[in-house]
Amino acid sequence: MEHSDVIILGAGAAGLFCAGQAGQRGLNVALLEKAEAPGKKILISGGGRCNFTNLGAGPGNYLSANPHFAKSALARYTPADFIALVERYGIAWHEKTLGQLFCDGSAKQIVAMLLEECPPEQVTLTCGVEIAGVARGEDSSFTVTAADGRAWGAPALVIATGGPSIPKMGASDFAFRLARQFGLKVVEPRPALVPLTLGGEDALFRDLSGVAAPVRARAGKTEFAEAALFTHKGLSGPAILQVSSYWRHGEEVGITFLPEAASDWLLEAKRDRPRTHLRTLLRERLPARLADALADRLGLERELGNVSDKDLRTAQARLADWRFAPNGTEGYAKAEVTAGGIATAELSSRTMEAAKVPGLYAIGEAVDVTGWLGGYNFQWAWASGFACAEALAQSRS
Repeated sequence: MEHSDVIILGAGAAGLFCAGQAGQRGLNVALLEKAEAPGKKILISGGGRCNFTNLGAGPGNYLSANPHFAKSALARYTPADFIALVERYGIAWHEKTLGQLFCDGSAKQIVAMLLEECPPEQVTLTCGVEIAGVARGEDSSFTVTAADGRAWGAPALVIATGGPSIPKMGASDFAFRLARQFGLKVVEPRPALVPLTLGGEDALFRDLSGVAAPVRARAGKTEFAEAALFTHKGLSGPAILQVSSYWRHGEEVGITFLPEAASDWLLEAKRDRPRTHLRTLLRERLPARLADALADRLGLERELGNVSDKDLRTAQARLADWRFAPNGTEGYAKAEVTAGGIATAELSSRTMEAAKVPGLYAIGEAVDVTGWLGGYNFQWAWASGFACAEALAQSRS
């Protein structure tokens, strides 16, 4: 058996960063990864350029059963801290939109940086580890056994294996099964930042596959103003991915088409251009296929001058809050992250340690903290990994 100060399960964003921070603080770290190489999700993120943080990342950008849980970690390791690290390695970056930061080059630079941050004399990365079992001995130390018989022992264990989103990358619910093994509650996991599927009458919109437009999308009381994309299965695009994290089965999603239009724009158009048709106005402001689909459903085919103000107000109201009733999502296969996870009530917000099981920690996507689209989940990975590494070093000293 190989002995160390801490075993970290998972060499994704949170696990890699935590390993580096712990190693730099003098701890001997065994970093175990199921895949044949570390950081696989990092490599595909941001179209291969890694949206590594967001300038505006704060507690309000995260879903959790406890909206205050993320405050401590996010305050102690900020986007500015990670930017400073990126710049120290000479990695060029740019802001794309809405505070989203990407590498100018490749996500490979971020993975290489995280590996470089792991002192080789302190951190031992072992890939291709299929975990057969995790046990806690009478002395409270942890033993991790691999399917091939190898074993690792340490007084501390960090769960950093993420959630089941993107299973083709090797993702699974291992973190949640392990948490339950040690008596920790798990908030019901579900796909998040995921396309929504449409059925029934809404399925007619699937004929618009490939058409995108700027909208405001709502689920419950939460609203995002970005692009929506119609797909052959339903709805996607940044605005839809954002609200998908808040949407629950049986609920509707509201979409505001023409979000920049004045509240009485159709009445103004009737006054200024009475011979014009609604279809023409929509085609001037929206992609033609979408304009036609909306016009067909609104059914006002007469010249605006021959349409009553009441009917125009009804059309305006519908365009401002077009209701869709998704029948599901495209599931974990297309979900960028997993919502839910190891309950924050079980963990210290300062250290990420489980109150019931001293020495057991959970970080990153495994925890019930889910960020918005746009670099927020990476910032949670860095911040929770940093908090955990600090706590591990303090517990040893």
